[in-house]
Amino acid sequence: MANCQQCITRQFNALQKLSKSQLKTISDTKTQTVFEKGDVVFEEGANLNGIYCVSAGSCKLSKLSSNGKDQIVRFVREGELLGYRSVIGEEPAGLTVTALEEMQACFISKEEVFEMLKTNPNFSLDIFKTACHDLQMANTALTNMAQKSVRERLANTLLFLKKIFGLDVDDNINVQLSREEIANVIGTATESAIRLLSEFKKEELIVLKGKKIKILDYKGLERIGLGF
Repeated sequence: MANCQQCITRQFNALQKLSKSQLKTISDTKTQTVFEKGDVVFEEGANLNGIYCVSAGSCKLSKLSSNGKDQIVRFVREGELLGYRSVIGEEPAGLTVTALEEMQACFISKEEVFEMLKTNPNFSLDIFKTACHDLQMANTALTNMAQKSVRERLANTLLFLKKIFGLDVDDNINVQLSREEIANVIGTATESAIRLLSEFKKEELIVLKGKKIKILDYKGLERIGLGF
């Protein structure tokens, strides 16, 4: 099992603020799990007994709407923490977390999290900063959903996916989402997402090859995302 003191992913979250003795304690008590693509890490409404630190891979965070449709709220990659808000707030999980690919995550117990919060003010501050950042992202997403057209949201989503996941060796966005998942990100029907992707392809903004998407015209997508 990986040693927390040697793990580079902790540099991207609040665990970087822990002391050597705290990192050793986490290393000795954590459990590491491998999730296959499509595996559910935890479901909306679950009572969590700890948090997850994603050490490899990526996942999607979704919420079930009143009409029974999943809304993908955000994506998480290695280095990020899962479930910390529910654990700290002592509330059921507000989102369902599903692996997008093979994903490794380390589980840290609730007791250890609260001990770190009590004894390490720098860790606590970093956790609160992360919570504020996540809240700001959620507010932005809600505003975009309310004020932007589906076409604008799709353009912004493609650019956002490229920013988050980068490009593969063939310059495709380095994540493969189904048409339904893309629809769940932008808040529309799957048929509408398929139609808009076809329109973007005809306009030579993107290239489609199965689930792979290559952006040809970044400026064009930026203009659409801004409403022009």
